[in-house]
Amino acid sequence: MASSELIEDTINNVTFWQCLVNVFSKIIAKVVSVMLQLKKPGEDDPRRLIHSFKVALSITLVSAFYYVKPLYDAFDSNPMWIIITVILVSEFSVGATLAKCFNRGLATVLASPLGLGCYHLVNSIMGGHIVEPLLLGTLIFIIVAGVTYMRFLSQVKARYDYGFLVFILTFCMVSVPSYRDEDLLDTVKKRVITIFAGVLISVSVCIFVYPIWGGDDLHKLVSKNLHKLGDSIEGFGDEYFGTSDGEESNKSKLQAYKSVLNSKQIEESLVNFARWEPCHGPFRYGHPWKQYLKIGSLLRQCAYLIDSLIGFLDYTSKTPSETKRKVEEACIQISKETGKSLKELSVSIQKKISPSYAANPSIEKSKIVAMNLKSILKSGLWEGTNIPLMIVIYLLFDVVSCTEKLAESIHELSIQGKFKKKDNKVAPNYPNCPPHLDEPCHGDQEKNIGVHHVITIN
Repeated sequence: MASSELIEDTINNVTFWQCLVNVFSKIIAKVVSVMLQLKKPGEDDPRRLIHSFKVALSITLVSAFYYVKPLYDAFDSNPMWIIITVILVSEFSVGATLAKCFNRGLATVLASPLGLGCYHLVNSIMGGHIVEPLLLGTLIFIIVAGVTYMRFLSQVKARYDYGFLVFILTFCMVSVPSYRDEDLLDTVKKRVITIFAGVLISVSVCIFVYPIWGGDDLHKLVSKNLHKLGDSIEGFGDEYFGTSDGEESNKSKLQAYKSVLNSKQIEESLVNFARWEPCHGPFRYGHPWKQYLKIGSLLRQCAYLIDSLIGFLDYTSKTPSETKRKVEEACIQISKETGKSLKELSVSIQKKISPSYAANPSIEKSKIVAMNLKSILKSGLWEGTNIPLMIVIYLLFDVVSCTEKLAESIHELSIQGKFKKKDNKVAPNYPNCPPHLDEPCHGDQEKNIGVHHVITIN
């Protein structure tokens, strides 16, 4: 009996330790999982970590209004508004921070005297009368209702929505207590000063400590989106006609366009932030930021066309091989040249050079092939051709047209933004082109381009 009890106790002890080890293992696994999740945002964009330190630095600086007694006494126990201001206006980019600082500062300056003015107006007319609070409440109702309605205006909401929100908050905080607090003027003055102190510290840290520019992010985003569209359309022809090597990397590139479809909101936000930013780097005062919205709209049009083309990959097996062979070379040529031109436009934006020298040869090649193919389709020799294949061909024509519009818009951006005229690293190297020419030169390849795109129908 004693031995059996000993064995049972041993088993119980082992089970207990196993449970304890399992619990600790789960806790450690959970901690590791959380640490990996915390690590990912910093790996995706290291600037997020820098921004966190910048906000912490701003808060540490404004804490001096509490730690230093003369500063604390000067603001009469109101330094908390400086900390609140820094927390509310500290944004990721310089433009976003400046936008919030401007909105908060202007709203405070306008709302504070308006709130006091409403009280003094009512008090001078109905001082001590029973209808005084009713009249003051009516004024507050009218002003708050009007300002709230103005927030629905598209132009106001895009740039000044935060300012109107702060205006309502400040106006109510001043006008409502003014009925009971007769010494409100001194409090308002100190609050305005503390808010401007917080704004000054936030702007200084944001601009002078590793600034993050919204304009740079917008510029890079448009360049990346162009490259993604180039990857997607460049490999479509080979994938549709079954001439690709079937690598997973090629299939993943075909899906690169999808992120462009949902980029509108990000682009509009970055354009709004960029318009608040001062001159920095190659971006001068009055840089044509709105032109990026036009380019972004064309990018999404092109992405939707590519999305339609990708949908027809499921029908490729249903198209007769003889029919596909008639247009295989031309369609592959169009997709490759269009993809190449989109990538060259991407490099042009990235390096801030005029795209007329870099992208035109590829665009012209794709246009010539498309025109040759159109003339064959109009000749009537293709009656009864497979419908999905015909739709694919005309979608490719639309992609060529959209690419040409993109090139024109980017060329307009380069003129307005005063980009460099040319860059030999980007320009194609044609053997018979004089190096001193600024205009595109196609060399011998242009002379022979017609021969390479002749389509023969048996």
